[in-house]
Amino acid sequence: MTIFARRARASAGRMHPELSLVSYTLLGHVEESGGCRAADLAAHYALDKSTVSRQVTALERAGLIERRVDPEDHRVQVLHLTEAGAEILAQVTLSRRAAFRERLANWPEEDLTRFARYLERYNAGPATAADPD
Repeated sequence: MTIFARRARASAGRMHPELSLVSYTLLGHVEESGGCRAADLAAHYALDKSTVSRQVTALERAGLIERRVDPEDHRVQVLHLTEAGAEILAQVTLSRRAAFRERLANWPEEDLTRFARYLERYNAGPATAADPD
């Protein structure tokens, strides 16, 4: 698992030099959720709010996300992808998928099916505070 995590972090940098694995993950969640608060990110990933705040600030400075006032509660700011953020997320996602396809191209169908089942089982397990994501 450690090697897998190291490879994931290293590949994120190769996919886009400005986008770390953490940044990619946060952007993906913002996109999937249709916008969310920084506190929602912290809760979802069991991260400290200050850690998420630093990441969000960096993504904002890079022009990848923006804060918008929640129309239902004007005291709340909701994070949304900018057009540039959506484009970079899409590019990195395509690159990551291509890398996975290349790495798994020579695996027999039976192994791919078994691997997919194991990943589904692993991902379905309960999250813990020790989880990196």
